[in-house]
Amino acid sequence: MKLWGGRFQKATDHMVDDFNSSIRFDQRMYRQDILGSIAHANMLGECGIISKEDSQLIQKTLHEILADIEAGKIEFEIDAEDIHMNIEKILISRIGDVGKKLHTGRSRNDQVALDIRMYLKDEVVQLCSILIELEQVLISLSQNHLETIMPGYTHLQKAQPITFAHHLMAYFQMFKRDIERLMDCYKRINVMPLGSGALAGTTYNLNRHLVARQLGFDEITQNSLDGVSDRDFAIELASCLSIVMMHLSRFCEELILWSTHEFSFIEMDDAYSTGSSIMPQKKNPDVAELIRGKTGRVYGDLMALLTVMKSLPLAYNKDMQEDKEAIFDAIDTVKLCLPVFIKMIETMKPNKANMYKGAQGGFTNATDVADYLVKKGLPFREAHEVVGKMVLYCIRNNKNLDDLSLDEYKNCSPLFEEDIYQAISLKHCVEDRSLPGGPAKKAVLDSIEHGKQFISKMKEIF
Repeated sequence: MKLWGGRFQKATDHMVDDFNSSIRFDQRMYRQDILGSIAHANMLGECGIISKEDSQLIQKTLHEILADIEAGKIEFEIDAEDIHMNIEKILISRIGDVGKKLHTGRSRNDQVALDIRMYLKDEVVQLCSILIELEQVLISLSQNHLETIMPGYTHLQKAQPITFAHHLMAYFQMFKRDIERLMDCYKRINVMPLGSGALAGTTYNLNRHLVARQLGFDEITQNSLDGVSDRDFAIELASCLSIVMMHLSRFCEELILWSTHEFSFIEMDDAYSTGSSIMPQKKNPDVAELIRGKTGRVYGDLMALLTVMKSLPLAYNKDMQEDKEAIFDAIDTVKLCLPVFIKMIETMKPNKANMYKGAQGGFTNATDVADYLVKKGLPFREAHEVVGKMVLYCIRNNKNLDDLSLDEYKNCSPLFEEDIYQAISLKHCVEDRSLPGGPAKKAVLDSIEHGKQFISKMKEIF
């Protein structure tokens, strides 16, 4: 008989049991469910709602059940519906009527809200730790490529010369924001809903703050209706994870482009590439492509959560059981992608010569020619027009700006002198952009130092 079956005269159809059951996916929360129940049982005993002897027996048995689950000695049952009912059923089978007292002052509605929050807190900590590992790799790579000049792009057109370190540190900033977003999301996950009951609290004088302290929550929910029906925190986490995947996808898109024969800026390690079943010469960046593809999957999880919640009246509705598969899948997907991405970029081989050659083409130093004229006293708009005409001249004559003679420069403007060649050298173009946040070696080193400080601070937290 179901633990809730007193009102029913007929057994649930076996297909409904299977359809209604969530044990296939929510069993991963067994640890959180048991720890939440131990805290609840302890509070019931401390408040005199059940005897201390019964409270201690329940807690002791729950610890034993946890050990048995982790030792692989327990199989969960579909007809017990979910992890919460499975654990309670096992408890009752071991200690009888005393086990039936555990659910005093508690509903599955606030119990599941508690479990999912506890589970997601643990996952956010793990995700931040992996992202910190990624940040360390980006720092290490950047330190090795402070003087590796490459073209920067806008509209996928060559724009200005930068360094590979500067480019990598742009992604450092993206993942830094991801960590900060996850930490901020953690604050809203870290609110304890137990005591909300089914929707209207309970008549028992529960000590909700005691349970919150035992379980490491910063505060308790302030409205019982919201306590059981809020899934904003899961949606917010899915949004944060979607942004993480978007950043990974952007990075992968560039790695895929850079590994083409046309770019040849990098070569993927053999261990993180695949071949073709028909074309023996192929070396495909499948890891990067698959991460790019899985980004859409995480976006889908976010949309699933938003759609489930978009028209639900207060308070709990069975639709909300659909929250878990979506958020679990989003977490699993990100945790699958991040470690392989870290190893992929850690082992890739940048081609410094091709990067430099790429920066030489496309008139990446044109802005520096204009800046040279401005520093000689020409208004910027006039300088812009002069250099635009020079670029057109170079295109028609199959030349780069570096190839022009001083006479050709002077034909464009009498302000040009011999020092123009130094001003437009790629190294000078990069090093002259030394403002904070720029690509000059000093600026990138400062950025790296700030990055190291951020990592140190995060390691103290995680």
